[in-house]
Amino acid sequence: MVPDTLVCLLAGGAGERLYPLTRDRAKPAVPFGGMYRIVDITLSNCINSDLRRIFVVTQYKALSLNRHLREGWGIFSDELGEFLQVLPPMRRVGEHWYQGTADATYQNLYSLGSEPCKYVLILYGDHVYKMNYQLMLQQHVEAGADVTIGTIESDRATASQFGVVEVDKNNRIVGWEEKPADPKPSPRNPEKSNVSMGIYCFNRDLLIEALVSDAGDPDSSHDFGKDVIPKLFEKKRVYSYDFHDENKKEAKYWRDIGTIEAYYEANMDLVSVSPVFNLYDSDWPIRTYQQQYPPAKFVFAQEGHRMGIAIDSMVSMGCIISGGRVTNSILSHDVRVNSYTEVDNTILFSHVTIGRYSRIRRAIIDRAVHLPERTEIGFDLEEDRKKYHVSESGIVVVVPEERMFEDRRRAVSSGE
Repeated sequence: MVPDTLVCLLAGGAGERLYPLTRDRAKPAVPFGGMYRIVDITLSNCINSDLRRIFVVTQYKALSLNRHLREGWGIFSDELGEFLQVLPPMRRVGEHWYQGTADATYQNLYSLGSEPCKYVLILYGDHVYKMNYQLMLQQHVEAGADVTIGTIESDRATASQFGVVEVDKNNRIVGWEEKPADPKPSPRNPEKSNVSMGIYCFNRDLLIEALVSDAGDPDSSHDFGKDVIPKLFEKKRVYSYDFHDENKKEAKYWRDIGTIEAYYEANMDLVSVSPVFNLYDSDWPIRTYQQQYPPAKFVFAQEGHRMGIAIDSMVSMGCIISGGRVTNSILSHDVRVNSYTEVDNTILFSHVTIGRYSRIRRAIIDRAVHLPERTEIGFDLEEDRKKYHVSESGIVVVVPEERMFEDRRRAVSSGE
């Protein structure tokens, strides 16, 4: 099955709900867990599933994503037929940019058709989970399916955010509702519903047929979940694959971290004593690109000076905790926390500097932000709203000032 399978990883979403972290980058390029990007999770699933022919479809503000893929994922052998190929919007079949997930795939049918394969695995680059795709492919082939959709049981209260599937006793899909107000219960557990994970395995010939048909439908929004899948299950053999979690925990873990709250909670879980999502599993490693930095350092310990310390936290390479105190936080590489500063329940992206005597709590500080001495964030949300983005639950997000980028653009245009 593996030599006959091609992966199409959709990584072009704008990620509006994750704004302002997606102001200058695509959602799959947003940092996760200190040293990773969100897209690394799905790509690692591919590698751990021995799937090494991958198209990555990009669109929205893809510079940092493209750079990350180039620097961190050049591990494929052309001689062995392996590749990771970025497909930017080329408007090969029309004059518009991607109109939806199905349209993004349709506009790249030439690329999908240029590679010999029987099956195409459609994945999204902004979900967090561990999955062996070979098990899904095996069920797909054994069932003689035309399409197989990865599904997971979700609480009915939250299932309305996803596509909800109805299955018979043989796991064949007999009903589909996209984001219904009253999700149908699972036959195994009436308090839960079976929801789509956004993982689709297609027989390639059917995929081409379905996408061409969808492209010609003027009433379609050109989305897999809303338009393509609902038209197939009545006429084709469409099956559900019950998610088998490689995370090795009692509860299955799959997260769409598409909001500031969901993103923050997924990261904060990682610093707990026994996190739900295990990054330290040597049997299912998560790959990424790592720059060369020295080890993290914690200073001062001499008498009369406050000790640099980090507790219940993840601290990446090149960080210096210089007389500050960090608790329940995640620090990406090359972060500096200066003396007498307190950082609590906070995510610091790379190249962040926190000035002396500052207090930061329940915040996300974006890349290359330098906070001056005596900065306070997270203690007076009304004051924070005047300067920063504050989410509904009170998470303060600090991003670089747009003025800095405008000054750079002016300098370039003027030849300075």
